[in-house]
Amino acid sequence: MTFSSLGLLDPILRTLDRLNYRSPTAVQTAAIPAVIKGRDLMAAAQTGTGKTAGFALPVLHKLLQEGPRVASNQTRALILVPTRELAEQVLQSFMTYGDQLPLRSYAVYGGVSINPQMMALRKGVDILVATPGRLLDLYRKNAVSFSQLQILVLDEADRMLDLGFAEELHQVFSALPSKRQTLLFSATFSNAIRILGEDLLRDPLVLDISPNEVAAVTVSQCVIPVDKKRKPELFMHLLSQRKWRQVLVFAKTRQGVDQLVDMLQSNGVSADAIHGDRPQPARLRALARFKADEVRVLVATDVAARGLDINDLPQVVNLDLPVVAEDYVHRIGRTGRAGSNGEAISLVSADEVEQLAAIETFIGQTLPRKEEADFIPTHRVPITTPGGQIVKKPKKPKKPKPASSTRKGKIHLGNWFDEG
Repeated sequence: MTFSSLGLLDPILRTLDRLNYRSPTAVQTAAIPAVIKGRDLMAAAQTGTGKTAGFALPVLHKLLQEGPRVASNQTRALILVPTRELAEQVLQSFMTYGDQLPLRSYAVYGGVSINPQMMALRKGVDILVATPGRLLDLYRKNAVSFSQLQILVLDEADRMLDLGFAEELHQVFSALPSKRQTLLFSATFSNAIRILGEDLLRDPLVLDISPNEVAAVTVSQCVIPVDKKRKPELFMHLLSQRKWRQVLVFAKTRQGVDQLVDMLQSNGVSADAIHGDRPQPARLRALARFKADEVRVLVATDVAARGLDINDLPQVVNLDLPVVAEDYVHRIGRTGRAGSNGEAISLVSADEVEQLAAIETFIGQTLPRKEEADFIPTHRVPITTPGGQIVKKPKKPKKPKPASSTRKGKIHLGNWFDEG
């Protein structure tokens, strides 16, 4: 199977050839022809499967072939995403694939000034990538209108619902023309996603790519048990002993991110942080430095779990396990992308065993454990079974109470009187 067999236009095929894109992935093979034909689409595909190209390429194809020139404050294709980082990533994909096309792409999101975004939209954009909250702000200011909208794409729809965007999404949908093509992409088909799909999609093609292979096979995974307070120390040990060239670390809290970055920098290791308290320019600068190999360690909260696309990232480390099992898959999906190999290591303490069991149930496998000799935990992490269940130690049988009359408590004296 080649991209040329999927019906894409020659200018797009020439760009793909220049990018050394040879064979489409499973989601691209199924999605691209259907989108070109105008079908609504509901697709579940794990991270790293090439789903962005699965919708970006046919959207570019259709906009090049169909519809009038975009007018002021209008957009022809709207791509809704949950985070700023993903918005930038998706925008970059459209700009890369549409490099030789007469189409304009732009991204809008919160955390930065709205005025430059309003000015950019005055010219109209063919493809607008947006987070729901900022899009509504722009719509209410009459900076964007949707009368020319042809295609709506929801990328990482499950994540948008997880982040509490349901109300904002419904407000956006009510502003869009009913006659449009809608594409919904999600990591899983949860009940909430199925209900959303029923409301938005018309006779959709439903794709469930590799439903039994949640974690990419190109990623080697393991767990290292450790006491909670020694996690940063263990990470520093692994970084030094294994001579990791570059590593992305996920921590549960913003405070945990900053503390690890401070420790790394004080030990002469180049490190930077991405979390919700940092302004957007600082977050983009941290990511750019990491991609340019100017930073050895990038530490982030789950705000980056689905929005980072880094070529040839060798290692991902979970300093803390995520609360939601599905986020584990998105975290480790930052490595082992596009067929390359990667490694994901989770530092797990005893208080995270419930989360570990939930993750193993979700991915359908028990993660191998590898102990570090100098970091054997005092509080042992209970063993989990292949089904993700926690194996609890059996309770010791109670010792029988001694029959001696000298024991404390009440003494049964038996029947002292005969019935008369």
